[in-house]
Amino acid sequence: MGISKITRNYQITLPKDVRRVAGLKEGDEVTILIEGDKIIITKSDINPIMAAAGAWKGIKETGEEYQKRVRSEWKKREKRLNW
Repeated sequence: MGISKITRNYQITLPKDVRRVAGLKEGDEVTILIEGDKIIITKSDINPIMAAAGAWKGIKETGEEYQKRVRSEWKKREKRLNW
């Protein structure tokens, strides 16, 4: 599909037809994998930082509230198990 040179700063330019076929545009993130002697560049579908941030979406309690709730649950278990 195309050939690129590595610049003095170890950068490459993806040829226009590669960018078009892959649907890449300026600012897109890519994932780079090494498999044997091959370098595989794929378009990143998910930003890992935003995905991690989304894991907390909908959580209504503060850190202190969470800590109190967990400690309370442990105390209940201790009583139930006679620890």
